Amino acid sequence: MNIVISGASKGIGRAIAEHFAAEGANLFLCSRNMDKTIDWQQHLMKQHGINITTFNADLSNPAEVKSFSAQLLKATDEIDVLVNNAGNYVPGSVYNEPEGQLEEMMNLNLYSAYHLTRGVISTMIKKGTGHIFNICSIAALKAYTNGGSYSISKWALAGFSENLREEMKAFNIKVTAVHPGATLSSSWDGFDIDPKRIMEVDDIAKMIIAASKLSAQACVEEIIIRPQLGDL
Repeated sequence: MNIVISGASKGIGRAIAEHFAAEGANLFLCSRNMDKTIDWQQHLMKQHGINITTFNADLSNPAEVKSFSAQLLKATDEIDVLVNNAGNYVPGSVYNEPEGQLEEMMNLNLYSAYHLTRGVISTMIKKGTGHIFNICSIAALKAYTNGGSYSISKWALAGFSENLREEMKAFNIKVTAVHPGATLSSSWDGFDIDPKRIMEVDDIAKMIIAASKLSAQACVEEIIIRPQLGDL
């Protein structure tokens, strides 16, 4: 089984990679900092007997997404799971956030998933099977203070997921929108958060693994997961 994960060097993406590695899957990982995770990659390969292929790319840049897609298709002609996880959270309000923040959020949180999916989905269509996970956010379900352009971009990603789900039914390809609440990842760096009040990245990874194991007749369309005590 071949798994492609963007934004895989840390946080939720890294946890997803670790859990798929434990399932014996071969990994194709991308982020801006994959070259800084060599020790971690070697540990996973040795521990689980898998192959890991990595790519350094800034997926907010469409040209680099296309380059990554091309390199990926040279490395493998079979992709079983694509996890569109590349993204970033920048707080702000629509009325006074810095000029260009919407474009920044859309480029990374939406367009990276859109262009990467378009770049590699032909392998799934040809095979007649596959699963795409788009890491959206609770911010795509309900507006909240300081959501701003981040929230807008995640609403757009959720809309992309819904449209893709409809389009891919005919090709037997599953599409799942994942909506995590507050999760202890790099997005919360610098915030004073009680770790008992926030979810672990493993919580998100476990749900994705479970959804990926269902029969061909079943598709989890949405995963909504929040801290036990509710949103922060």
